[in-house]
Amino acid sequence: MGQNNLYPIFLKLENLQTLLVGGGNVGLEKLTALLKNSPEAKVTIVADFICDEIVTLASKKKNVNLLKRKFFTSDLDGNDILILATNDRKLHERIKVVARKKRILTNVADTPDLCDFYLGSVVQKGDLKIGISTNGKSPTFAKRFREYLEELLPDNIQELVDNLHVFRKNLKGDFQFKVNALNELTSSFLSKKPPS
Repeated sequence: MGQNNLYPIFLKLENLQTLLVGGGNVGLEKLTALLKNSPEAKVTIVADFICDEIVTLASKKKNVNLLKRKFFTSDLDGNDILILATNDRKLHERIKVVARKKRILTNVADTPDLCDFYLGSVVQKGDLKIGISTNGKSPTFAKRFREYLEELLPDNIQELVDNLHVFRKNLKGDFQFKVNALNELTSSFLSKKPPS
């Protein structure tokens, strides 16, 4: 039986610099996902071809910079995150070697063996965000499971999150007391009985 050993994190991309190499359909998919999840993400795109959709999207976002030219190793300087989205595996392999030396976390589209991290499917309802990973094995299943969760979670879940936040802020006592109080309040979420 397999085990997913990936460590899930949620990054504040507005505080980091992301480099995206590739300006075609896959680059568009990656850019769209980045901006959907982090609208203020600072992204530079380097590609000798940049599709019209990326140009249009970037024209509406001051935090997206386009460099229409071939990739130079110096493009890696000052970046924290790297996403490679061309159709040239040899180029990806060469860039990955340099990125590793510079300690830049790298995602390579459709090439799990070159990735330091994967971009999973994401469910978002207000402040609630759930990341879904299949360890790179089945993005289609992750997408379908995302769709399932989007339907399952009520649209007013933000109200619950806000109410729990207010309750938590008003709790008095030490850390353990607060944990116990929140556990008691939310234990009904795990009830196996369907709501009446």
